[in-house]
Amino acid sequence: MGSVHSLLEQHGKKVALEAGHPRNVVEAASSYMSDEENALGFAYSGWAQCALPLKKLASDARWEIATDRVRLVVEPGLRLASGSIDGPMEHVGVPYGAHARLILLYLQTEALRTGRREVELGTSLRDWLSRIGISYGGTTGRSVRDQAERISRCRLTFHIQGEGSTSALVNQAIVDKALFIGGVERGTQGQLSLETAQLSEGFFEALKKHPIPLEEAAIRALNNNPAALDCYIWLAYRLHVLRSDRLVTWAALKKQFGGSYRELFHFKPRFIQSLELAAAVYPGANIEVVAEGVVLKPSVSPVRKQIAAK
Repeated sequence: MGSVHSLLEQHGKKVALEAGHPRNVVEAASSYMSDEENALGFAYSGWAQCALPLKKLASDARWEIATDRVRLVVEPGLRLASGSIDGPMEHVGVPYGAHARLILLYLQTEALRTGRREVELGTSLRDWLSRIGISYGGTTGRSVRDQAERISRCRLTFHIQGEGSTSALVNQAIVDKALFIGGVERGTQGQLSLETAQLSEGFFEALKKHPIPLEEAAIRALNNNPAALDCYIWLAYRLHVLRSDRLVTWAALKKQFGGSYRELFHFKPRFIQSLELAAAVYPGANIEVVAEGVVLKPSVSPVRKQIAAK
């Protein structure tokens, strides 16, 4: 899959497209290769093994996904339905899609950068989103505010099975304190602007112990594709620590990434597309798609040396 990078470097987009590489793969690889920001992002390693839903669920539905060693349960939070403290409560739904993932990456990156659980959103989040190619305003702004609220109110549980009989549990809200400001629109708190968020102590400690370094250039190139972002985080977590080749079967891949698909034959072509996009922003990724699944091979770090040294 690395040939697209060689073609772009030596001949440009036209030749890469003529060679049969999908346009979105060529565009993602080109965006990544031309990026000069050299910034780092971070994610908790649990997200490399179990991810949020790709699409919207019913407001009161919880999300569950399990692999051989990790099980993630995300429960939707509640808010005041009318803005009145003595009024009824309503579910806000679990976070989903690209914007939820980007907000979480921002929260985790800022918390590690500053060493503090409290992270400023507001202008700082808008500036970061703009830097990675998300124009904040209109429909996008409403989506970002909605996902920020879903993240601030939901509760997640990572059940992690270690070697032998050892196990770990992260059973926390992602955020344990948040500040909403602004006027109430349409009578609901859900339209308030989330300005600050404090990561829960349990989630922050897990993040500090098990962070995955990522390149902001890669995040920028995949900013509208949640499935490809999940694949990139997975590859960034798995590949550079391998000592030998590892086959991951299609059944295991569907279990981890295919919660939105009923049948394996629906999942496989979509996953291959996401994998190609993820490899486009990870030139050192050494992977092979075979009949049985995907072979992961020992690879260089996803973070370029000049970025890691900063």
